[in-house]
Order: sequence, then C-alpha cells, then structure tokens
Amino acid sequence: MSKPPATKPRKPARDRAAAGERIIKLAREVSRVVHDREDPYLDIPSRTLSNVQFNEAKRIIELLDGKQRRSFFSLLGRRGGEGSQAKKFMQTLKVAEVCKRLIDAGDSTSIRDLYYNLKVPIKAADGGKAKELIFYEQEESDPIIEDIEVTVGALREELGVHAETKGAMVGPMTIVDNGDTINLAAMGSGGWAVPSIVEPDVIQFVKSAAKYVLMIEKGAIWQRFNKDRFWEREKCMILHGGGQPPRGVRRLVFRMHQELKLPVYVLVDNDPWGYYIYSVLKQGSINLAFESQRMAIPAARFIGMSSFDADEFDIPSHVPMALTDEDRRRAREIREYPWFASRPWQREIKHMELLGVKLELEALSVKHFSFITETYLPRKLAEKKWLD
Repeated sequence: MSKPPATKPRKPARDRAAAGERIIKLAREVSRVVHDREDPYLDIPSRTLSNVQFNEAKRIIELLDGKQRRSFFSLLGRRGGEGSQAKKFMQTLKVAEVCKRLIDAGDSTSIRDLYYNLKVPIKAADGGKAKELIFYEQEESDPIIEDIEVTVGALREELGVHAETKGAMVGPMTIVDNGDTINLAAMGSGGWAVPSIVEPDVIQFVKSAAKYVLMIEKGAIWQRFNKDRFWEREKCMILHGGGQPPRGVRRLVFRMHQELKLPVYVLVDNDPWGYYIYSVLKQGSINLAFESQRMAIPAARFIGMSSFDADEFDIPSHVPMALTDEDRRRAREIREYPWFASRPWQREIKHMELLGVKLELEALSVKHFSFITETYLPRKLAEKKWLD
C-alpha cells in the first residue's frame, strides 16, 4: 500500500443552511480583499486526477486540498480575454449569488433555468449595460456550478439547483415522495421516475420486502427486467440511470444500501465505459470526490457483463463488436486506476483487450429475448459470479 499524500480530504456541508453560510463566508473574504485594495480572488478546489487520492481503507476516491486561484485582475486565459480569469471570477460570484437567493427562499431551479437567468448583459460601471453577456452558452455555466459546489462543499441540490429527472425504479417497496405515499410495486411499465433530489426530507422509505438492489445501465434493458417482472420474482429493486447514472440515482442507491442494508449489484455493458460506470457507483468520481462519503458504495458488486461471458453463455462469435481505438485507449487508462488494480479486475480488462471485442447487454437476446432475466442473471447470482 502506497503512502497517501500529506494532505487531508475536504469535508462537505451537510445541508442547505450550511451551504448558504459558506457562500456568505466566501463573499465576505472577497469583500475583505477588495477593502484592502488587493486583487480579489477565489480559490477553487481542483477537480483533477492529480488532486484526488484513492483511500484504500475506505475504498473510495477522496478530494485533496489542491486549489486553483481565480483572480479578478487577471486577463490571461486559454484564449486571451475570452477565457480570462476576470470573467470567470465574475461568473462564479454571480452563480453563487443566485444560489444564495434560492437557499434563502427555500426554492430550487433547474440547471437550464439558472443559465437563462444569467444570460443577461453585464452591468457597466456607470450603471448601464455592457455588450458582453454574463453567459452565452450553458457549457459556460455548468462548470461554474460545479466550482461553487466543490468550493462550499455542497451538492448542487443543496444549492437549490437540480438536473433534469433521469432514471426509473420499480420493486417491492413503499416510499413517501414529497408527502405522497407511493407503492413502487404498482408503477406500470414506466416505473417511478427518480427525482434529482432524494434526500431524507423529500424521500422516506416506509416499507420494503426487497432483498437487494440491481442497478442496470440502460433503460431498454431495465424495460425487459420490468416487463418480465424480475423484481417480483427475485424480490429486488431494479433501477436504471440512462447510462452514467445521475446524482439522484446514485444517492438513492447509496441510501437504500446504507439505511436498508441492501446489497447492490451493477449490470452494465462489457466495455471500458461499462466498467467505468460501475467504478463511479463503487468508488465515486473525480468531479464529485468531495461527496464520495455519501454517494460511493464500496460494497457494490459487478455482476456483468464480463469479457468471459461469451464463452460461458455460448454467445456466437459473430455477435460481439470489435473494440475501437477509443475503446482500447480507455481500457488502458482505466487499467492504471488504483481502484482497478486488483488481480481479478486486471484479468477481466486484459481478457477483453486480448479478445479485441466488447459485448452489449442486448447481445444476450441472440439466445432469446428473456434470456437475460430467466437464465443469465439468475445463474450468475446463484453461482456468485461477480467482481467486488
């Protein structure tokens, strides 16, 4: 085990009130510097691989205390004035201001709404309007929201900003969602749409007969599991996140694991991108390393698909797809991550590279449409063929 860097992981705020207080503290520090007639600045924690560490004891990714300084009087940027720190400094304070207003009002808005709210001209020193807009594209505002999150140690939902609803769940459980009691075993073909905010003050678990949680990568495969009523037969909760699961889905799975003590199994495609989706659920992500302690699930198990499944389940050789150059590049990259350093995972990834092919979950339909629910997953669970 390598010796960790001599830095301490950052601790997140616990609620919206704490996030609001940290925004005030941020603003007061900027005001103090201005009062001292110095160049005002913001120190933004760096969301890069070099500023995280893999805590081998906890088996999660943690953010260290490396920072990038954003100065008001700096016009340097990647593209000169257009990418200057001065503009980003102003944008960061404007986003923080809107978030503080939302917290004070007990309100929330979408990421898209926030972008349009700040797609306005910059006020000139004489009180007029300058030609420049605060934001031109949402691609500018989204990273600034993440900057505020990591700076004040709070999820965007605690700042009053939420993403579009993405993901669905069904299974033998009753919950309360914003005051409404919902039977998740009676949600029809579409399931219950997992909201962006799933904290205990919004979502409460009332009754559960579930034995485990099955996190499925794709909505289309989730539909097959729902149609075949796999959740009823197996007494489990089935969720999907439409690819890389959003924060609401990840946080909800974390809560079911922690509060209801449910094991978590992850079912994704056999390719580097599926492996990475699993790792984000299990260890956390670089961008959200400061929140790994309440989102990552180190005990999550990878149930498939595996690079060994084509032989194991007699998938015809014409079904798998060839790895692309990008797939191979990504496979080499994730092989170097410390959280994929175990012998079983190195064997798994190298075998995929050796075969030169990848398998989508849908490949199992070459046998028959319900093969994945009737044979593949029940057999894997019974034989305990998963990766930790």
